[in-house]
Amino acid sequence: MNIENVLIEGINALQISRVSNPQLDSEILLSNSINKDKKHIILNPKEILNTDQLTNFKNLIERRKKGEPIAYLINKKEFWNNEFFVNKDVLIPRPDTELIIEEVLKIYSKNTQLQVLDIGTGSGCILLSILKERSNFYGTGIDISKKSINVSKFNAKHLNLNNRVKFFHSSVDNFKIGKYDLIVSNPPYIELLSLKYLEKDVVNFEPKLALSGGFDGFSKIRKVISKASALIKKNGKFILEIGFNQKNKVMKILKEEGFYINKAIKDYGNNDRCIISTKI
Repeated sequence: MNIENVLIEGINALQISRVSNPQLDSEILLSNSINKDKKHIILNPKEILNTDQLTNFKNLIERRKKGEPIAYLINKKEFWNNEFFVNKDVLIPRPDTELIIEEVLKIYSKNTQLQVLDIGTGSGCILLSILKERSNFYGTGIDISKKSINVSKFNAKHLNLNNRVKFFHSSVDNFKIGKYDLIVSNPPYIELLSLKYLEKDVVNFEPKLALSGGFDGFSKIRKVISKASALIKKNGKFILEIGFNQKNKVMKILKEEGFYINKAIKDYGNNDRCIISTKI
């Protein structure tokens, strides 16, 4: 079978399964299966696929039909200016989380030297993106998941950042190393009852550990804020990602833990998404 026909078959299969972007998904999965870019697919519709390429593509289409996210199928996701390795052990990086990087770059110039802590680092996408942009920053990432630490270490190596970053397998409660100028975190903040209403791509495949904020959605946020208060230097900045309906309560917790609120940032959907605060 040639590229054109295989692509049509993939698109039809995804359409029947009501996958939302059948053409784009099929093109990405076919590119991955034949190890060529999308341009190659468009320019060479009559190229014949070998058996391995065909089998690989059909397997990926079957998995996509069941809702498995594209990022897990091809083991990569673009975030900020880099490509990150991802698998089912880590949350897939979201465009809204790039707001954290934007704010850090606004606050600190290229010449600033500082120590950054990322609580719940996952794939390392936030911390490593910051370090890539600021060559005088040194980073520490912690995560309760050993498997996610392995992913973040792999990404650090891939981005040539090994010499400026350390990763620790630790719960937030037990981490006591160092004092930091900047702390960033995208903690699990979805309340337990809301988990089942997430898109099936998310709830069926992404790690619950990285999504569930406990019964009310605030249990992990409270722990992160409390620990950040102990680990941050005076006048240090703390940038926290939150759920769309959590701003007021999170601000109250921050103030109770000795933080001054600088501002709240809205995401691309006009929802409250980040709070920037300073340790008093």
